Amino acid sequence: MIGDAAKEYLHSDLRQAREVMLWKLDGLGEYDVRRPLTSTGTNLLGLVKHLSVWESRYFGEVFGRPFPEPLPRWDDLEERGTDLWVTEHETREEIIDRYRRVWQHSDATISSLSLDSPGRVPWWPRPRVQLFNILVHMLTETSRHAGHADILREQLDDSTGTTPRSAAPRRDAAYWEAHRARIERAARHRSA
Repeated sequence: MIGDAAKEYLHSDLRQAREVMLWKLDGLGEYDVRRPLTSTGTNLLGLVKHLSVWESRYFGEVFGRPFPEPLPRWDDLEERGTDLWVTEHETREEIIDRYRRVWQHSDATISSLSLDSPGRVPWWPRPRVQLFNILVHMLTETSRHAGHADILREQLDDSTGTTPRSAAPRRDAAYWEAHRARIERAARHRSA
C-alpha cells in the first residue's frame, strides 16, 4: 500500500514539473524560446526537447517499452548534445507535441509497473534499476531543468513562478534595480 501511495506521489510531482516546463514557453516568441541564453547555449525549447528525449528513453528502453518514434542514440557521439537545442527545421509545436506524447508513453509505463519492477540503464555504472529509481531520477532531472527554465525566463521578461497563479507580482524596473542594489551592497560589505 505504501508503494502505491509513493508511486502516485512521485508521479504527481513529475506531472507538475512537466507542466512547469511548458508554462515557461507561454507568451514568448519563437526567437526567445530558441535563443541561447548562457555561454553553453542553454535555451528554453532545447530543455523541453532534451527532457522529451531522455524521459522517453528512461520510461521506454529501460523497461523494454521503447518509445515508438525515432530518437538520437545515447551512445552516438555524433548526436550527443543535439537534444539540447532546436534546429531551424523543427517547430515549437513538434517539440511540445512530442513531449506530450512522451508523457503518455511514460505514464503508461508508470501505471502498468510496480515501484520494484526491474529495468536496465545501460549507460549507468550500475545498470540494474527499479521503477522507483527511474521515477526519482526523472523527477529530479525535470525539476532541475525547470529551475534552469525559471532563470532563463526571468532573464527574458522578469517572469517568475511555476504557474500563472504563483507568478510573482509584476514590479517596475525601479523596484528591481533598488532590490538588486541592496543585495549588491550586502555582498560587497561582506567581501570587504
